Amino acid sequence: MKQLSFQFETKKKGSGVAMPYLGSEDTVRELKRALSNPNVQSDRLRYRNVILRVIRFMTQGLDMSPLYMEMVKASATVDIVQKKLVYLYMCTYAGLKPDLALLAINTLRKDCADPNPMVRGLALRSMCNLRMPGITEYIQQPVLTGLRDKASYVRRVAVLGCAKMQNLQPDTEIDGAVVNELYGMLRDPDPVVMVNCLRALEEILKDEGGVVINKPIAHHLLNRLKDLDCWGQSEVLTFLLRYSPKGEDELFDVLNLLDGFLQSGHSAVTAATLRLFLQLAAAHPAVQADALGRGRGPLLTACTAHSRELRFAGLCHVQQVLRSLPAHFAGHYKKFFCSYSEPNYIKFRKMEILVELVNDENVALVLEELQAYCTDVSPELAQAAIFAVGRIGRTYSERCLSILTCLLGLRQDHITSAVVQTFRDLVWLCPQCTSSVCTAIAGCEDCIQDSEGKQALIWLLGVHGDQISSAPYVLEEYIDGLKTELSPAVKQELLTATVRLFLSRPAETQDMLGRLLHYCIEEESDMCVRDRALMCYRLLRCGVEETRRVVGGPKSDPSLGVITGRPEEPVNSWVPHFNTLQPMSSRETWGDAATRESTELMPQSAIEPSLAGPGAGEVTPSDTAGGAGTFCLTLEPVLSPEAFEKQWLQLEISHTEPLSCPGPSSPPETLQAALQLVKIQALAFSRPNTFPWKAYLYTYSCGSLILAELLCDGDVDSDRLRVTVKQEPRDEQALRGFVSVLQTVLQTLTTDCT
Repeated sequence: MKQLSFQFETKKKGSGVAMPYLGSEDTVRELKRALSNPNVQSDRLRYRNVILRVIRFMTQGLDMSPLYMEMVKASATVDIVQKKLVYLYMCTYAGLKPDLALLAINTLRKDCADPNPMVRGLALRSMCNLRMPGITEYIQQPVLTGLRDKASYVRRVAVLGCAKMQNLQPDTEIDGAVVNELYGMLRDPDPVVMVNCLRALEEILKDEGGVVINKPIAHHLLNRLKDLDCWGQSEVLTFLLRYSPKGEDELFDVLNLLDGFLQSGHSAVTAATLRLFLQLAAAHPAVQADALGRGRGPLLTACTAHSRELRFAGLCHVQQVLRSLPAHFAGHYKKFFCSYSEPNYIKFRKMEILVELVNDENVALVLEELQAYCTDVSPELAQAAIFAVGRIGRTYSERCLSILTCLLGLRQDHITSAVVQTFRDLVWLCPQCTSSVCTAIAGCEDCIQDSEGKQALIWLLGVHGDQISSAPYVLEEYIDGLKTELSPAVKQELLTATVRLFLSRPAETQDMLGRLLHYCIEEESDMCVRDRALMCYRLLRCGVEETRRVVGGPKSDPSLGVITGRPEEPVNSWVPHFNTLQPMSSRETWGDAATRESTELMPQSAIEPSLAGPGAGEVTPSDTAGGAGTFCLTLEPVLSPEAFEKQWLQLEISHTEPLSCPGPSSPPETLQAALQLVKIQALAFSRPNTFPWKAYLYTYSCGSLILAELLCDGDVDSDRLRVTVKQEPRDEQALRGFVSVLQTVLQTLTTDCT
């Protein structure tokens, strides 16, 4: 023990600053002694090492605030590195030691007059970072003085200091003199000062709309672009979006100045230039197409960048371009093949793009590549690849059917489930595939464990059971295991499929249908399943022909593949979101999107055939009241109840009329689900069979927000519903289409309930 103690004392005396790792209080005490030691202060390197220790412990979370006085004294040095360390410490603890921070302010104000411009700029920046009450009165004069400093570095810091002063006192009135001076400094010879002025003005004037870009400022910024670094260029190009040229001559002069930046080696500059180019040339589609052609190379470079984040951003922006030009990247489809080392979120995006780039020339290679992904070790990625093959199969069904049938032979749960879901979509959209699919799915029920796969298989057995010899026996296995089934959706699908199969093969199905209905009505705890079973039972009591009329909807609809296909959008529809975060946040991963699309395409229940059949959520021109144009509904963006109430109170009534259907007596869950199938969201509704009965709905159509109130204020057997619609902006086609879809939904619900 004595020997260990002796060694420690020797080490401490020999080094002067070495110390063991002690508790926080002991560490602070040792550091304070070292900082006050004249021998350490006289040795520049040792003094700096002690300060480095203080900063290290500070970043590790130890409280170093008791050393504030000693650290302030350490700022009196000509060593720039030591000054930076001390200033960092003072800014960190200024809020905890406001009294001692006043001493630091005096030191910083003194350094603001130092002959060395680096010291002046460093002191000014540190003074603006002192977050403490009353600091503005101390930093105002140094900042204003720094705006006129001869050194460009000091001017850069002073300009940003103006924004920090405003941020420290947001409630104070904006100083017009400072704003005018910052506008004048846009012509500063240093390009970084110019960019900093834009940033500062944007922060100071944020409540007034930000910095104003008029013609002289816009032309000055355009002429100075070449002097800026890549980040300054991208920022200035973003500010230039606020300027609109006044004539054709000026427009093309601006486009000529921007033309060279479309081929920039920096992806941020290319994206910002392309967005500005497309916005300015909004009235010239040919110029926009040429700009997109010139920007194709840089976008492809971003899609193969080393940085995963940049790669993902590039892929998202490629998808935006494909919305208007589906074949724009068709010749470069190999750029979107997945690498084994890429994360799944990048692979999902690449598969989405590959599906859109498929044509007669590359379909074989694309399918070969996707087939390799179908057996990936990641179940999510494998299923996404299978869904991608299924989407291609809507056009190239024979090639894709052979790939999907081979995948069933692997007997993997997640692969079999995805293949069966894909088969369901193909049968609905491509009826010529029905016989091949019915042959392929025989015996695959043992390899499906998830609810989505079970629902797809049960749907196929119910709709096409007359072509599948084992259909009754497979459904009977699901019925026998109903007590262990956890998914209500599977139970509801099983009810519908068994009723359908009973209509085509009654002798084999009658007994198990009776057992299924008895269990779901008498023993099932889920109310939705019980309601479905009661509906089936009452429907069967009406007779086989009536049941066939209601349940026997179409088995496929090839036209739906055309309706749901994404039409080419004008370039101007997505230009406002280009080079923003919106393309990266507006879409789900491929697996989620494919599952959602599959859910929207397929009829989820034979009990609501007209709701979940063709065109769910979309109405063809013949479905609208006027019959002109294409009409569709969407629920994006989501509208909160508070926002609905605010809009409802502000808008005027656009339309009101009685609907030719009585007030619904369906359960709220059934009404809400039926409306969601056609992309109408019910935010609030009264309980069934209560009066007055009200429901508040919203949806979007062609950029128009539609709000609606349903009202039934009398006896459900005699009174009719009245719909009141408010719309922003006004669109007669969207209004007529919405009312038509709403009436169809309510009439169908009324028919089913009776």
